[in-house]
Amino acid sequence: MPSQPPLHVSLVAIPEASVSTLLGLYDVLNAFPMLKDFVGMPSDTPPFKVEIVGTAAGPMVLAGGTTAQVHRSVGELDRTDIVIVPSLVARDGRWEKGRYPELVGWLRQVYGRGAKLCSACSGVFLLAETGLLDGRDSTIHWVYASHFRSLYPDVPLHPEKTLVVAGEREQFVSCGASMSWHDLALYLIARHTDLTAAQAVAKFFALQWHHDGLGPFMIFEGRRDHGDAAILDAQTWLAKHFSVADTVTEMVSRSGLAERTFKRRFTKATGLAPLPYVHRLRIEEAKRRLERTSDSIDEIGWRVGYEDSAFFRRLFKRLTGVAPGQYRRQFQVPSFARAPAGGPASRPSSSAEKVDPGQAGRQRSPNPQLKIS
Repeated sequence: MPSQPPLHVSLVAIPEASVSTLLGLYDVLNAFPMLKDFVGMPSDTPPFKVEIVGTAAGPMVLAGGTTAQVHRSVGELDRTDIVIVPSLVARDGRWEKGRYPELVGWLRQVYGRGAKLCSACSGVFLLAETGLLDGRDSTIHWVYASHFRSLYPDVPLHPEKTLVVAGEREQFVSCGASMSWHDLALYLIARHTDLTAAQAVAKFFALQWHHDGLGPFMIFEGRRDHGDAAILDAQTWLAKHFSVADTVTEMVSRSGLAERTFKRRFTKATGLAPLPYVHRLRIEEAKRRLERTSDSIDEIGWRVGYEDSAFFRRLFKRLTGVAPGQYRRQFQVPSFARAPAGGPASRPSSSAEKVDPGQAGRQRSPNPQLKIS
């Protein structure tokens, strides 16, 4: 690794901070002296000097009730090179703007002095409050995406991406769902030490890059708070009948609206045109079946509404980022984690209806030749 003074890393602690992200980043970025004994990495001059900072030094109770030690107040810092806001546990999933004006002002100040600003998961809420992210791409946990957009409409958001680097000097880095802080840590190590160091850290801690993005982890839930009763009725019907042939035609007929009017209102209410909405519901059900059953991929595609297996596989990969087989390998519970046969968590059967009571009563098309609609 290049010989140079350690980069100062400020891990921002506020009461909403997730202890696992905060201390996980602290441990990994501070691990270089320990790695010398295990993987032979030089560590006479560690690449990072990591401190937990906040509005005041001393013990702080974080989200979940765990206490962490804040090493220094931000007012004591003469300089810092990298700032990381860890994932936050927002109250009721809502971020309250204006609660930390001192930190927001400090973030603007250190940015003006050249610091790189990073966030893990929902930590981007605090960074966005500075206004520095306006017009710059970012990512966040997909659960918070809608709320984030309502608060910061000028920040382009990509919750399907694991890591987003923005700015003319790559001075903004955000990562998405909670555990993607692994990607953030490895990115900082790779960029500010070398690739060999990043690989050594990944192997030692068993960290993995999320090369396929966060699409496979996202759960589709159609928007229902739009206030259009006719469209809500169509969505309710569709939730149980998405696999039948000619779903869009059926919805239009049931609504009593003209086809053009229905499609316009559906798109305005849900943010998706009817057919893409149907596809997302079908793929969401296919994901559940891949996770919980041993049915073949072709059988699952047929059951959710596609008689063309090749089309189903292409669509699945386009919407999730991975092929169906890879999705199953990634998310199906391994056999060693299942209870013995007959136990409460025994191996799932080949029927999704048997292992998922929430799907009971779902009506399927009586026609085995399901049309791609």
